[in-house]
Amino acid sequence: MNPSALFIRRPVATTLLTLGVALAGLFAFLKLPVAPLPQVDFPTIAVFATIPGASPDTMATSVATPLERHLGVIADVTEMTSQSTIGTTRITLQFGLNRNIDGAARDVQAGINAARADLPTSLRNNPTYRKVNPADAPIAILAMTSNTLTRGQIYDAASTVVQQALSQIDGIGQVAIGGSSLPAVRVELNPLALFKYGIGLEDVRAALASANAHSPKGAIEDGDQRFQIYTNDQANRAADYRPLVIAYRDGSPVRLTDVAEVRDSVENLRNQGLANGKPAVLVFLYKQPGANIITRSIVSKRFFPNSKLRSQPRSMSS
Repeated sequence: MNPSALFIRRPVATTLLTLGVALAGLFAFLKLPVAPLPQVDFPTIAVFATIPGASPDTMATSVATPLERHLGVIADVTEMTSQSTIGTTRITLQFGLNRNIDGAARDVQAGINAARADLPTSLRNNPTYRKVNPADAPIAILAMTSNTLTRGQIYDAASTVVQQALSQIDGIGQVAIGGSSLPAVRVELNPLALFKYGIGLEDVRAALASANAHSPKGAIEDGDQRFQIYTNDQANRAADYRPLVIAYRDGSPVRLTDVAEVRDSVENLRNQGLANGKPAVLVFLYKQPGANIITRSIVSKRFFPNSKLRSQPRSMSS
């Protein structure tokens, strides 16, 4: 029996069968995962903890050690390393290849919660974790520039809008922002003026703290009527701080502008980003282990269709 005779006698059925196989192959090709390298990513999670101003020794003994003690008992941890710098501790956990990254993240969160009782009270926020390998290079870098906004304002928009939107993309492990820092008011004191008026640094600090308090103001009651007092004592700009009275000398007020220079600036002056020679705020995208960088870059463009992803912007720190 000739196998080809059946297809020759029924040309219509043969044509439809061929088209069906071709369409099935086309749909299967669209669902085929594509990656530049084979899947060899180890499930890796990085844990971060910060105490502003703490020395590396303090971070290592009071923060890293309790976290390592609780995170080290997690199942299938093949390697754990920690790095402590000024005010920051990073613990990197590497799991076996067969370990699910989402399940490992839940165990890491449980370990962080268990270690909270052993961490110092000066740690204002719980340690956080990211499903990302710190040794990996970013998969994309978004450079944000503006001709009208300052870098502090761009950084504020990047941290409150862009970072939140990009973090929701499936497969993105971490979104880091560099090139600047959040807006802040900088008060640069003049030691000679402080000595002239006999004002100490603690007096200035207390005056600034009291002027930036945000607390309930109470209410006024008159018979059956009750008036709630709503006001905001928080100062956000340098103009709000300049007329602040920090002390009285010989019956006259000494204002902050008499002993210091107050100006709008950023929290960290020694952080600068450049893109094509222009000051910029850089947004770094890191993938989580196992994510497909080709598919995720397409999704990123859907989130920001008008943005330009530059692969190699220049950055520098001064």
